[in-house]
Amino acid sequence: MKNILFKISLPVFLFTVIFTSCSKDLNRLPANSIFTDSVYHSVSGYNLALANAYGGYTLTGTSGPGSSDIAGVDAGTSDFIRCLWNVQELTTDEAVCTWGDPGVPDFHNMSWTSSDPILIGLYARSLYQITLCNDFIAHCTSSAYQTAGISGNDTTTIATYRAEARFLRAFQYATLMDVFANPPFANETSPIGPLSFPKQITRANLFSYVESELLACASLLPAPHQNQYGRADQAAAWSLLARIYLNAQVYTGTARYSDAITYSSKVIGAGYSLISNYANMFKADNNLNNPEMILAIPYDGIQTQTYGGTTFLVNSSCNNSKYAVGSPGFAMSSSDYGVPKGGWAGNRSTSALINLFPTADNTVDHRGLFLNTPGVTSTITDVTNFAQGIPVIKWTNMTSAGVEAEPDAGGTFCSGDFPLFRLAEQYLIYAEAVLRGGSGGSAATALTYFNLLRQRAYGNTNGNFASIALSDIINERGRELYWECFRRTDLVRFGLFSGSSYLWPWKGGVASGTGVDSHYAIFPIPVTDLQANSNLTQNPGY
Repeated sequence: MKNILFKISLPVFLFTVIFTSCSKDLNRLPANSIFTDSVYHSVSGYNLALANAYGGYTLTGTSGPGSSDIAGVDAGTSDFIRCLWNVQELTTDEAVCTWGDPGVPDFHNMSWTSSDPILIGLYARSLYQITLCNDFIAHCTSSAYQTAGISGNDTTTIATYRAEARFLRAFQYATLMDVFANPPFANETSPIGPLSFPKQITRANLFSYVESELLACASLLPAPHQNQYGRADQAAAWSLLARIYLNAQVYTGTARYSDAITYSSKVIGAGYSLISNYANMFKADNNLNNPEMILAIPYDGIQTQTYGGTTFLVNSSCNNSKYAVGSPGFAMSSSDYGVPKGGWAGNRSTSALINLFPTADNTVDHRGLFLNTPGVTSTITDVTNFAQGIPVIKWTNMTSAGVEAEPDAGGTFCSGDFPLFRLAEQYLIYAEAVLRGGSGGSAATALTYFNLLRQRAYGNTNGNFASIALSDIINERGRELYWECFRRTDLVRFGLFSGSSYLWPWKGGVASGTGVDSHYAIFPIPVTDLQANSNLTQNPGY
């Protein structure tokens, strides 16, 4: 069992925020007056309130797995990582899913609408998190401290908590900016009341807001490595800045590659290093001895049970038994993934992902964590057949020692943490920004960072490149970061997501792939909010 302070507090402390309309309630305080009256009166109370803001990333509700804090949104479509993964991976060349649940087939078919329950869930979850942060930040004022009798060093401690809440809010606004482009906007100073509907913010203006918040956080958060595990520090703020700067041209029309180099360099110089074994980054004990992790969403199979997060990533990728799906059938079952009573037989890779890992001259890229056995084919003629498409074994509930993590009673829930930021991404941001013409870096250093990832992957220098181009970057990001919620954003940035210049299996709902309209590069504002808030205008094409 992981000893994570925030996790231990969460099941008792979380409460329900009633969302009759996501945008309508974006600028409302949580619907629980006892929370405000009894919590914001001591440092420990503020600590618990901040734990609640972090907790919404890990849990969907207060009543255990299957519960949801967001009224009208099912727990299965309100978990942050589960929804984000569907949006970022099932829409691309990296994954397809057998399930026919509402909304799921629409992602690889590229036929989603503003009524899609998974899109509604991601949108609602992000706005819920923002609401919690707005409430917390609104109570971090001198008048609130005076009323509560808080003074001295305690106010300094709470100021750090406030910076963390600002970071968490910026992260969720960055998610909305990337996925929905033009969401409703409210902060801690926005009017509160049932008739105060937040106005829509443009993508470019939201970029400026997120940037300004992160720049402020970068000087207020604890130094790198100095905060509790699972909580934001300066390196997390720098990492998110580097990420949004890399995508700035998509978001605003203006390239910011030099800034991407500046902030990725700050992270790279902050004392992180690559974990020696790539596979260990995604195992149940990836919180231990992991010098690469900058910020993670912590999970624990006993303390924080959820059907989302890494429990979803592990279980959706495997069968619940060694039943035959071909001849001789799968060589692994859910037990081999550390979930003996799990295995939901849903997600697997397309041949496009497999093809990123060619082997030649007896060299093997050890990042290719796939189950490639007889009876399983990489060719997918029937999306609903789990035997078609290569299963991914990147995420498991096994420890680095090769044993199952401390089992939960149901044998389903997982303890691996999800990396929001890790060093490898920063290496690739630096390399791409240099190749795109950013100043302040060097081609030689970019190549060095690129090859550090290759050397870990191969265990030697056999996979090193003598030079790199942008096409090498997008392929390397696929090899290094697959199934980590990056692919859609990457393909959009490279101009490969919509249109027909790059096709993959089942793109647009066609087995061989087909081009799709450019409006799919942005998702629609959910129809539920459009009907509730007259300040919102739908994104083009929907």
